Amino acid sequence: MVEDPAGRAEARPSVITNVNDPAGARSYTIYFVAGERSADNHGAALLKALRARSPQMQFLGRGGPKMRTIAGGKFRDWIHDTAVVGLWEVIRRYPFFRKQFQATISEIDAARPSAVVLIDYPGFNLRLARALRGKFSELKIIYYISPQVWAWNRRRVSQMAQSIDLMLCIFPFEPQLYEESGLRAIFVGHPMTSVIPNENAIPAPREVSSDKAFEQTPRDPSTPNTFGARDENLIGLFPGSREREVKKIFPVMREAAVALSHENPDLRFAVSAASEPLAELIGADLYGKPATGKFFIVKGEVPQLMVQTNVGMVASGTATLEAVLSQLPFVLIYRVAWLTYLAARLVVKIKYLGMPNVLAGREIVPEFIQHQAQPQAIAAAVARLLTDKSERARMLSDFAGVAQKLGRGEAGENAADAIIRELRRAG
Repeated sequence: MVEDPAGRAEARPSVITNVNDPAGARSYTIYFVAGERSADNHGAALLKALRARSPQMQFLGRGGPKMRTIAGGKFRDWIHDTAVVGLWEVIRRYPFFRKQFQATISEIDAARPSAVVLIDYPGFNLRLARALRGKFSELKIIYYISPQVWAWNRRRVSQMAQSIDLMLCIFPFEPQLYEESGLRAIFVGHPMTSVIPNENAIPAPREVSSDKAFEQTPRDPSTPNTFGARDENLIGLFPGSREREVKKIFPVMREAAVALSHENPDLRFAVSAASEPLAELIGADLYGKPATGKFFIVKGEVPQLMVQTNVGMVASGTATLEAVLSQLPFVLIYRVAWLTYLAARLVVKIKYLGMPNVLAGREIVPEFIQHQAQPQAIAAAVARLLTDKSERARMLSDFAGVAQKLGRGEAGENAADAIIRELRRAG
């Protein structure tokens, strides 16, 4: 049994069985929409699984570089322009999003795909689903990585049931919530259970000091090279994957890191940058600062870094579940523009922000949100995870319980099987 965020106990849904049944001779065309880097990662895994089952299947749509690599040149890489955080940023860029919204509908109209698969990105994709249903009554619309409406507006589920044919859920309590409103839903497992690293070294980090932003030759002579071998003096900073998010959160993490280094000069800090522009942004923040800590910028995937750092400071979001699955003790940090925060306070209906705490039904990870995200308080919490073995062991034990609720892996494969079955339902 598990509890949903409302506290109701329910039977745990089973992940669907991989039928390993190709789509047959018919060539399906699917149009995808993904608007963030995490969705690009999960979308790429889904495309790969679909292609393995039906090599003749055609992929169109909008996503990121990983999806485009699999789909081909007709697939649009637009994520650099669409990954935004907060109400104010959406309002500021409304003309851009309106233009892209209409262009997406026009592309779908021209392509006449067998189905549209919307991946996360609810602010855009839920509106798109409604518009598509109004324009194309027979179009098959599938949503992968279900919106967390249970956190802010459950009444929208009934509206979603009018425009979406199938919801592919990544948390076990979600299908029942959707099915109560007449929306067919399947728990496919969480994509993160398939992408936690099993390789060796992280990319060579670039050292940042107070007199220059980047060294010409990346180096970190003490970086460990063995999977799972944590460096007890290496702290991971994971400030997010979007520019505005990093601008709000990284300075707080940096100040907390400096406070920690004052207490323990042996500590080093590996900063995760999701892209080259974010690496430059982080480097610019560090440049010239009187920081006594030793910082390294690591550009690339988060999971490889999580298995080698000893404790993490993690921005709220997908990375918190990556930390759970990587068994990395961490603290959660969340800061946005005050307008966005106040708007969220009005609509959010759950007690905790971080999904590890939501799934556990209690605070297993310290949350430092908005005005509570103070460097000294964060540093003190990280220090406890470094020195208090019982606190660390308790958190890791709680992580194991959360991980069991996320499925057995192969979320992309399970989602691919469900999509193919849905296409066959359409005839």
